[in-house]
Amino acid sequence: MIRIFPSLRFTSLLSAAKPLCSYSPAREPPASFTEAKSSPETNSLSITPKTPLFLRTPSHATSLSEVWKWHDWAKDLASSVEESSKNSEDVLDSVILLRELKWLIEDSIVDDPLVILHRSEISDNGEKNVKLRASLEELYDLWRQRIEKRRPFQYVVGCEHWRDLVLCVEEGVLIPRPETELIVDMVEELVTRDEWFKKGFWADLGTGSGAIAIGIAKVLGSRGRVIATDLSPVAITVAGHNVQRYGLEGMIEVREGSWFEPLKDLEGKLVGIVSNPPYIPSDDIPGLQAEVGKHEPKLALDGGIDGTDSLLHLCHGASRMLQRGGFFIFETNGEKQSKMIVDYMMSNDLKDCFSDLKIVSDFAGINRFVTGFRL
Repeated sequence: MIRIFPSLRFTSLLSAAKPLCSYSPAREPPASFTEAKSSPETNSLSITPKTPLFLRTPSHATSLSEVWKWHDWAKDLASSVEESSKNSEDVLDSVILLRELKWLIEDSIVDDPLVILHRSEISDNGEKNVKLRASLEELYDLWRQRIEKRRPFQYVVGCEHWRDLVLCVEEGVLIPRPETELIVDMVEELVTRDEWFKKGFWADLGTGSGAIAIGIAKVLGSRGRVIATDLSPVAITVAGHNVQRYGLEGMIEVREGSWFEPLKDLEGKLVGIVSNPPYIPSDDIPGLQAEVGKHEPKLALDGGIDGTDSLLHLCHGASRMLQRGGFFIFETNGEKQSKMIVDYMMSNDLKDCFSDLKIVSDFAGINRFVTGFRL
């Protein structure tokens, strides 16, 4: 049930990026797993991740005619939103909503969804029962939430399709974006070119759903290890659940805490650091699309007055936590912010800490990522 979104894959991302400065960093042998002290245990939480719709047991049965009735209602509601909100700058797109309705059907109906989507080709009179993973009442409620409350579709169905993964997500956890996939692409390119980076500790800071950590672990194979940190107890629980679903407990450790705090036992031992931190300026939060501003966690969005609070903290932490030759990737808000971070790293007390600083663009050609190596 992988959903394919059209996207442009960049080749040789790192070599194509614009270099800001260039040195040849010396490197020490990678830290072995045995060198790290026993890691702090993640706080035991009573939070239980919600089961995504497509993973639920099909414990409901409803007549085909009743499902058709629900589908007609949902389709009419989706088709009417643009007219009802035409005076608003933040307008729902009925084409996208109809596509989401199709996905909702695929996730919730066990029998062939074609019996819902192409009823004119079905000779059945509608009395046949179909198995559902949610009651019809819940499906009515979920679609109302999507339309009337602007609840993100990923929260409605409880998952997001990202790279080759289907990740559980829920309120309190940032929904991973397509452009963030490029972080994993860049790591894959790096470790393919230099196997030294496959053998040590990587850190995914502010892991959210665990998307980046899982993507990198799959790239590293069995020789590396990823430590994923997050301040949010909900994110920690959801990330741990996703790690478990993909059988990567032996490669990914999820630790609760703020940024580098849970990594004190690994100071100077990391071979790689990646992060998609909060980078939206505080004053921009109220103007975000309703699905984002009203539903996604502010903790994962708000980057302070100019959006760089967390990014600047990451710069200083990387200088302390990476071993010589270690690599980092930070996602930013765009060209202005990327340039600001590079300028900051090339000045003040960080000017002798990093080399090969580059700005890498995303799928849309926006300068999105800052990368570099520890001297």
